[in-house]
Amino acid sequence: MAASTHVTGSDGIRQEWNPRLALLVAAAFFMEFLDGTVLTTAIPNISADFGVPAADVNITMTAYLLTVAVGIPISGWLAERFGARRVFCLAIAIFTAASLACSLSEDLTALTLSRIVQGAGGAMMVPVGTLVVLRGTPKSELLRATAFLVWPGLLAPVLAPLVGGALTTYLSWHWIFLINLPLGAAAFIAALRLVPDSPGDAGRRLDWAGLFLTTVGVGALVVGLELASAHPESPWAGISAASGAASLAAAVLWMRRARNPLFDLDVFRTRTFRAMATGGFVYRLTISSVPFLLPLMFQAGFGWSPIHAGIMVAAVFIGNIGIKPATTPLIRRFGFKAMLVFASLGSAGTFALCSLLTPGTPQALMFALLVCSGAFRSIGFSAYASVQYADIVPAQLTSANTVSATLVHLATGAGIALAALLIRIFDGLAAFPQDPAGPFRGAFLAMAALMLASTADSLFLPRHAGAEVSRPRPSQAEVSRPGLEPAEEQRPPRPAEGHGPRL
Repeated sequence: MAASTHVTGSDGIRQEWNPRLALLVAAAFFMEFLDGTVLTTAIPNISADFGVPAADVNITMTAYLLTVAVGIPISGWLAERFGARRVFCLAIAIFTAASLACSLSEDLTALTLSRIVQGAGGAMMVPVGTLVVLRGTPKSELLRATAFLVWPGLLAPVLAPLVGGALTTYLSWHWIFLINLPLGAAAFIAALRLVPDSPGDAGRRLDWAGLFLTTVGVGALVVGLELASAHPESPWAGISAASGAASLAAAVLWMRRARNPLFDLDVFRTRTFRAMATGGFVYRLTISSVPFLLPLMFQAGFGWSPIHAGIMVAAVFIGNIGIKPATTPLIRRFGFKAMLVFASLGSAGTFALCSLLTPGTPQALMFALLVCSGAFRSIGFSAYASVQYADIVPAQLTSANTVSATLVHLATGAGIALAALLIRIFDGLAAFPQDPAGPFRGAFLAMAALMLASTADSLFLPRHAGAEVSRPRPSQAEVSRPGLEPAEEQRPPRPAEGHGPRL
């Protein structure tokens, strides 16, 4: 593994790129992301063990996702107040202890309460872990750092059905949680050694009004999205989502005027960060629908077995991993704007082609298509994960990171909810072919059209957006290195959109 490198930022803070720290945080993310969806395949077994209807077990997943969503907004303040190292280690400990409690649960109530505690740990792990890595990473190494942080979000949704199915089939559903114990213990020990110890700010005041409005808004939106995906005919889905949007709007108005707001909303003045909240939100929303739509289309539409469908969906995983070594070189060669346009157009094309699949389509061709879809997915995720912080100044990093984590969580939930809604809309639509896979084809076409909105947003990015990250200037050590050509030594700096100091 590469050795760590360091520079001193313009604000005098020593910044060190440590691959081991980034890998540790990525591993913690993987645990959190996987536990968000892995329980789906174990629902029948849990239902049988507890003697409750299978539909009732869904509360354990909803409780977890909701707790993560409402816990993210306060995580940034906790890191600032008590120190990121302390909060990150505490998050791992809570998550691991709650996993043990989940495995020991003897009824649905105990499991649900344990999942809530587990979600509280997960809510702190992701944004605080990201903050720990970003604070110590110079912008010249930001692409490498985010390459580590992106893979859990790419792999977990694809691997969850396979991991959950294997553990449940060959062991028991309890092992879905027990497997976290050695992983969590190792992560906790590694965090104590690798995460830099930074003192908290004892004078950091909490914006209680901003926290209340944001928490209520995010919670109501998540509940609305869950209801929309499970019961789209219920009026409560729209009521909950509208209430959440209203609360978030009130939170924005409040934080614009507050002396010590929960978030510094001036981060949205930075165009590269705003790209994450506009085109990036649409991109993640549409991409998040794929692991939901594909298995359903293969099983309900094509009549395949769960194992057959799972193996085919694994092609997306192969595309994610296969292209990963090339994502950073591609972004450095062509820049963020070109790669975001390329990834979104490619994803839209693969969605449109998925709408043409039939049970008679050669499976080798299907597999190749899904490999390509996974590759485009990986490029887009990596580019958005890096460009959003390209021009953020150090003082705004905590707010940018927490806002980003909240929007990512909402986009993921919105993608699943929208996909479920589209299936119901196209099911029975007279203008659309009514074969078993017809509704899924319609959903894929709609997602392809929606993805083009992300393409349009990327086209409006400045040509050299995020150039300080994608094409960094050589450091002073590199410039003075013996043997460097004079022409290279004297080349002018590449234009960059940002105006703030380097991280």
